[in-house]
Order: sequence, then C-alpha cells, then structure tokens
Amino acid sequence: MKYNETKNYSRKEKMIGLTVLLALGLLLSGCGGSSAAEDKSKIKVGIVFDIGGKDDRSFNAAAWQGVQRAAKDFPIMLRDIEPGTPNAIEPAMRAFAEQNFDLIIGVGFAQAPIMEQVAKDYPNIQFAIIDGVSKLPNVASLVFKEHEGSYLVGILAAKASRTGTIGFLGGMDIGLIHRFAQGYEEGAKSVNPNIRVIRHFVGVTDAAWNNPGKGKELALAQIGNGADVIFTAAGNSGLGAFDAVEQQGMQNGRATHFVIGVDSNQNMVKPGFVLTSMVKRVDNAVYDIVADVVNRGFKPGVHVFGLDKDGVGYAMDEFNKDLVTPDTIQLAEEAKKKIIAGEIKVTDAMGS
Repeated sequence: MKYNETKNYSRKEKMIGLTVLLALGLLLSGCGGSSAAEDKSKIKVGIVFDIGGKDDRSFNAAAWQGVQRAAKDFPIMLRDIEPGTPNAIEPAMRAFAEQNFDLIIGVGFAQAPIMEQVAKDYPNIQFAIIDGVSKLPNVASLVFKEHEGSYLVGILAAKASRTGTIGFLGGMDIGLIHRFAQGYEEGAKSVNPNIRVIRHFVGVTDAAWNNPGKGKELALAQIGNGADVIFTAAGNSGLGAFDAVEQQGMQNGRATHFVIGVDSNQNMVKPGFVLTSMVKRVDNAVYDIVADVVNRGFKPGVHVFGLDKDGVGYAMDEFNKDLVTPDTIQLAEEAKKKIIAGEIKVTDAMGS
C-alpha cells in the first residue's frame, strides 16, 4: 500500500491502519457483494469523518446528511469511515485512494494537512476538505462564514436573555471557533452593548470535540455566573450544555435557561430548551461537491458559503417557534440583509 511507502508508522499506528483497512474491505464488499473497483458504472465517493463520528448530531452529522442525500439523487457508491482516533485518518484516506475512489471527502480542519499529503500522492483523484484550505489542483476547499451566522444567533441570545449575561462554549481553542465566538458577541452587543459574554473552551486537542461531560461542567459554571443563554460550538462536547440547561428546568411553562445549537439543526434535541441553532450548511456544500463530480464539473480551490449563499443561518421550526418573538426575527432578518449588503461588517477572528 502506498501509505507504507510515504510514512514510517509506529506499531500502534500500523495496527490502527490495518483495522481501518479491514473495516474498509468489509464496507467495499457490502451492497450485494460488489466492490467499488468492480462497479464501473457508479461514481465512487468516500467520506472520512473526524473523531466525533457521524452521529454527533452536529458537524459530522450535517456532512453525513449531505452525502446521503447525494446518494439518493445520483448514481454513486458511497462509503464512509469513522476513524475514532486521529492516527487512523490518513490510512483511511489512502485506502479509499488505493481503491481509485472518484471523490474523497475529509470532515474537519484537522484533516487538511493529512489530505494535503495524500492528495499530492494521488493527483488524479479528486478531494474535498471541509473547513480547511488547500491550493492543490485536485482539492476543493469548502469553507464557511461562521461569524455571519453567529452574529444572528447573538441577536437572538441577547433578546432572550433576562440576566444580561450569556455564554459561549467552544470545543477546541482555535481560530475557527473564535470566529463563532466573536460573531456571537458582536451580534449580542448590537442589541445590548452592555451584555456580558462568558467564553469557555473544552480543550486544546482533538479530544475537545468529544467530551460532553466537560461540556456540561463548563456550561453549569457559566450558568452559575449568571448566563441564561449558551451558544455551543463544540461538536459532541456541546451536548453537555443541552443537559445543563435542561437541568435548570422550567418556570411558568418556559425554560429558565436556553442553549443554542450549532452546525446541524439541533432544535429537537431538547425541545423547549433550544432557543435556535446556528446552522452551517455543510450538508449543502457536500451535496454540491458530489454533484460537481457526478456532472464532471469539479472545481478545485476555495468554495465560500456565507449568508449570501444560505451557507449559514439560524433555524426556526415547530420546536422553537414559541421561544423567539416576531420582533426578534425581524431584527435578525434586517441584520442579515445588512451583512449581505456590506452595511454591517462582522469581524472574522481568523482574519480572512
């Protein structure tokens, strides 16, 4: 296998890689016994999730929804790998590449340097990285203006807060998540310049995305300091904040504390306690790149999804329609129009 030629793995990493390859072999031999190599009539799409897994009800789940929708609409053969550990990501990508997949999708910024190396070794295969940027001619970079969507949910948070204090719970303490936090704070301060925003991050390693216990602990600390609305951008760890606000209960039929979900629409996770969700349309971005490959219109380079392309936004549905007032929605929609028109400049904490 080519990955053995390009990197000297430790014994543990080789065992992880072998496990991934065996799992992939089982996946490829499924669906009536046909393999990706044997079925020449279908476009072969492989997706490698981050360690949060495709059932995180957030970022990975959104990507999974997108490729599943594409699998219903296009003649593709879809396979996925949930590595479980960062060491298994590269072997998974290389396994798909060795099987001559037409498109390999990496979920999450942490996979960008890995994909960069793999894509160099397989220049005839098309790749897509979510939240990462590559200049390679066979890689599409799918990035989002998270600060714009976060600004809008900041407005909703400030309007809903009764204490004048709101919280932000980030996963990994990195620039990308500071982009969410800064947009959220600016949106909230557009409503109440004196509002206090408490920020916490779960950690500084990949494990920060998959620790709901720590997420709950931090959310409870914010609640103890007066926060009554908490925006979570922490993957699986953020689910702990949902438990924390639910634990505070209701008063007169209304939750005393709210959480704001992220990436996917999470309004239904804890009905009545989720003010809204800052949706990041990873599902649409993934669907579109699959469609491009199917239609032989794949374009490398940076694909940007902001408010102008409905790449980000906030979710309203039957689960939160009674939690957000019409005047709040009007205020958010006016801000959306101004952001798209350039009349409101939301700070990008990553400086791009």
